[in-house]
Amino acid sequence: MSDSVVIIPTYNEKENIENIIRAVFGLEKEFHILIIDDGSPDGTASIVKSLQKEFPERLFLVERQGKLGLGTAYICGFKWAIEHKYDFIFEMDADFSHNPKDLPRLYAACTEQGGDVAIGSRYCNGVNVVNWPLGRVLMSYFASVYVRFVTGMDIHDTTAGFKCYRRKVLETIELDRIHFKGYAFQIEMKFTAYKCGFKLIEVPIIFINRVLGTSKMNSSIFGEALFGVLQLKWWSFWRKYPQA
Repeated sequence: MSDSVVIIPTYNEKENIENIIRAVFGLEKEFHILIIDDGSPDGTASIVKSLQKEFPERLFLVERQGKLGLGTAYICGFKWAIEHKYDFIFEMDADFSHNPKDLPRLYAACTEQGGDVAIGSRYCNGVNVVNWPLGRVLMSYFASVYVRFVTGMDIHDTTAGFKCYRRKVLETIELDRIHFKGYAFQIEMKFTAYKCGFKLIEVPIIFINRVLGTSKMNSSIFGEALFGVLQLKWWSFWRKYPQA
């Protein structure tokens, strides 16, 4: 039994899914993988099922009907991981924008550096983004600056989606009270962990834009983040957060 599970939400990732699974399983440290597939019409789940025969004790799949949102996919995965008693629970994209070789570095930030949440950060050591259009880099970077200013979190990459949580963080956070489903979900999870008193550590990574498949990012997702952070700050004035 590994102490770590990597949650990968998928929708139409047939070009990447087998390669990302094999890359994670090829690491020296043993990780398990949980795929949360939102009814991909391209057959992503079928590929995962075929690989489960090869990795029956390490690869798991939850199939959902239709696109229900990134946030709900991760909440589903978090609850599954808590139920199965994993001590370290990771978020990672399927498209190789997050390098699987950085998983052990996030793990070490929690196990060796005392972090409760380790964040794979594009911006804590300059701007480390490859193959994004300049406009998208600027939008993402200044969105994080804006979120940092509004929330008071000392986090450079507030919208990052490559993370490791200690189980106690996800057990403490009231997962059913997480409001956002899109880009703002990542901000809300960090802000909630921060308000609960957990230690957040940034680990510098290089983010590489996907080569295969289609990006799920759009302007409405950024809009949710920009307006959502104001809601988060407002709610924080009256909400009582459970403490670590």
